[in-house]
Amino acid sequence: MTRHVCLVCGYVYDPATGDPVGRIPAGTAFEDLPDGWVCPECGAQKEMFEAQEES
Repeated sequence: MTRHVCLVCGYVYDPATGDPVGRIPAGTAFEDLPDGWVCPECGAQKEMFEAQEES
């Protein structure tokens, strides 16, 4: 699964770990996050995230 980085603060959403703060379980793809989900670090909306290139 692809990781996504917040363009505002640099937080990386990794589907392998999910978002424990937001009660998003591990294994949840970014595309499957609820519409109201926001960055746990800065509160930016999903539209402010960009897919991170695999290295």
